Amino acid sequence: MNSLENLIKEKYSKLSPGQKRVAEYLIQNRDEFAFNTASQIGRKVDVSETTVIRFSYAIGFNGFSEMQSHIQQWVLSHSQGAQPPTEISNAEQGTSEISTLFARTMEKEVVSMRQTLKQLNQEEVWKVIGKLIEADRVLVVGMRASFAAAYWFSLQLHTLRDQVYLSPTAGNVYEQLSDLTEHSAVVILSFPRYLKETLHLAESVKSQGIPIICLTDRLLSPVGRIADFTLTTEENVESDSPSIHPVISVIDMIISGIAMKDQERVQMRQQKLEEVYSTHGVFIE
Repeated sequence: MNSLENLIKEKYSKLSPGQKRVAEYLIQNRDEFAFNTASQIGRKVDVSETTVIRFSYAIGFNGFSEMQSHIQQWVLSHSQGAQPPTEISNAEQGTSEISTLFARTMEKEVVSMRQTLKQLNQEEVWKVIGKLIEADRVLVVGMRASFAAAYWFSLQLHTLRDQVYLSPTAGNVYEQLSDLTEHSAVVILSFPRYLKETLHLAESVKSQGIPIICLTDRLLSPVGRIADFTLTTEENVESDSPSIHPVISVIDMIISGIAMKDQERVQMRQQKLEEVYSTHGVFIE
């Protein structure tokens, strides 16, 4: 990170006032900057998303994604869990054991995210981004353990473009499929334990010639094997319980990429949404 700080210092005098605010926020909030979208960072700094993206170019990166990837690697490589004390009293034993448990849990999450970043196929990510930009409709599917991430993905994607649909956990999913074409895309999130229903749905999508984007834990998972594009998380991490954090990070990468590559349409979409939010008083702040 010192090299990045030195780079910012060298370029600082040439930055615009808004870009300078982004630079100061980056130095003071590295962890948040590493995993937030350009839009989220812009709102926190009170600048436009475009200003955040232009900042990445201004300090020498080939875009926001490259800069954020660099910061993520630093954050993950410098994350350290708390070490338990070597000597503790009996009264402190229970608290110490709980603290150690919490530290181990956080360390496991760090390992999972580091592994995801290391093995992620960035070329495949950009292909997915391109497909999601050009698709006439996008249907997001996730059942049981995969539903939470599917909901988050559909919500975030819908703020960037229209014609995004979240498949219900039960009901009219096949009716939704009948509205899709070969120019559409279906995003299927499939994590252990794999559901037969999800595989059957993927096979139906495949038979209709609709492109499948799969977010899963390993390349050869049931849906991953038949998908047109497969993004994997923590493939080589041994764990007795799954984590949602790696897939959410991959989703955020995709969202950041779309926001960067399709700026004009994204800005029009978000302006329209803000007008709707304001008219109906959707948010408190």
